[in-house]
Amino acid sequence: MKFTKMHGIGNDYVYVNCFEETVENPSEVSKKVSDRHFGIGSDGLILIKPSEKADFEMEMYNADGSQGAMCGNGIRCVAKYVYDYGLTDKTNISVDTKSGIKYLDLTVTNGKVALVKVNMGQPELNAEKIPMIYKKQQVIQQPLAVKDNIYEVTAVSMGNPHVIVYMDQIRDLAIEKIGPDFEKHPAFPEGVNTEFVHVIDRKTVEMRVWERGSGETLACGTGACAVAVACVLNGYTEEEVTVRLLGGELKIFWNRKENLVYMTGPAEVVFDGTINL
Repeated sequence: MKFTKMHGIGNDYVYVNCFEETVENPSEVSKKVSDRHFGIGSDGLILIKPSEKADFEMEMYNADGSQGAMCGNGIRCVAKYVYDYGLTDKTNISVDTKSGIKYLDLTVTNGKVALVKVNMGQPELNAEKIPMIYKKQQVIQQPLAVKDNIYEVTAVSMGNPHVIVYMDQIRDLAIEKIGPDFEKHPAFPEGVNTEFVHVIDRKTVEMRVWERGSGETLACGTGACAVAVACVLNGYTEEEVTVRLLGGELKIFWNRKENLVYMTGPAEVVFDGTINL
């Protein structure tokens, strides 16, 4: 199987051009290629496929083989792939995902995509639709008991479920210990991605993320979008905010008049290769 390894600020996936390749049992393939000792090494597998609804379709799988609905860093890499590898010459494209069609604007420098702006759609705040089991319809700075601690949390879906926790500092956080407790919490019937956030100022925050199915990753695009929405709802930041992640920075803008979230960030090719499955 031919593949390309790419990353969006450190959130790395193995990409397969399914215009040319056929991937049988992608869940098992994702587990194999994601292994950082015996495989290629990645946060998961992303298939780039033809679509009858949009210019392309993105099908993504986490490192544990579970299928994801949407990946903000991943979809930027899809945009770079289809342009740089000659599948399109358009700089405005649409990509179908399990969480709906997303629209992307490509910034091209010297014939290659350097930045991608993604219309990530509307944030979902209804707890039932996130989904989250809670006594209130919206969960904005509400208490949640996790193991022996009570956390104030805000829940947002950006096509996949996120819960945001604000902290005075996150650099020394034992995320590998508390991340799984959030991910498997009974309040989240489909699991949850958890963002631990420190607010620096009205225009800047930093976050670490525990992604369901993958553990801690260097970046999460939908997570950064959920964090920006949560920051505005809680009165911490402006509508446009720089989110600093372990792998780099994303610019997020929640246009409240349109109720649309826009994400802008880079995408990089690491290498091309072939693997025997």
